[in-house]
Amino acid sequence: MLEVFSAFTRSLRDLTRADVLWQALWPPLAALLLWIAIGFAVWNHGVALMEGIVPQLPWSGWEWLAQWAAVFLLLAGFASLTYLTAVLLVAVFALPHLINLVAAHDYPELGRHGENVFLGSLGNTLGAGAIFVAGCVVMLPLLLIPGALLVLPLLWGTWLNQRTFRFDALAEHATRAEMQRLIAENRSRFYMAGLGTAAAAQVPLLNLLAPAFAALVFVHLGLAALRRQRQEGGVVL
Repeated sequence: MLEVFSAFTRSLRDLTRADVLWQALWPPLAALLLWIAIGFAVWNHGVALMEGIVPQLPWSGWEWLAQWAAVFLLLAGFASLTYLTAVLLVAVFALPHLINLVAAHDYPELGRHGENVFLGSLGNTLGAGAIFVAGCVVMLPLLLIPGALLVLPLLWGTWLNQRTFRFDALAEHATRAEMQRLIAENRSRFYMAGLGTAAAAQVPLLNLLAPAFAALVFVHLGLAALRRQRQEGGVVL
């Protein structure tokens, strides 16, 4: 728990730096503009598609409720796609810069022994994204259940954050063997970090920084664990 708390506080500190803040802001802003444009283009078709998912009410005069439910599901779908797009942009484009900035400041002694870094990170990110989209499609109708909106996006965001960033944060520094051991030994810490960063994504305005904040948390958590593992094993950092 202390390691996770330390990663969160260091990440908050990093966001006060202008070079880090820029890398944190442009991905969600780009994702938001992209899906706003797509939303305007496909809105009517999207509402019609969601109306096919919403259960039809047997009571006459309540058709408006089904229509509003369809709009709600469409907005929820766009919100999920916006967050996923921001996570993908952070993981593929911003994270390498964030790793350089964080490593130079907090882990300058840690050697980089990553293997097939770009292809590995790209494959991990795209694979996690595909599973996330499939899960969102299955989850959308369930959001109409009272209370589900407070739980399901949080749990699914937790999975996405830890699945994406635990690998990408370590890819440049850790060997394949080191990464497998780190993920196995720190699985509960990664899930706790995923839960905390997913919760931040549910807060209006703060959610703009949530993808990059999640990336920073996992960079600190992963690199600190890697440094500790090498020190305990007598490996040259």
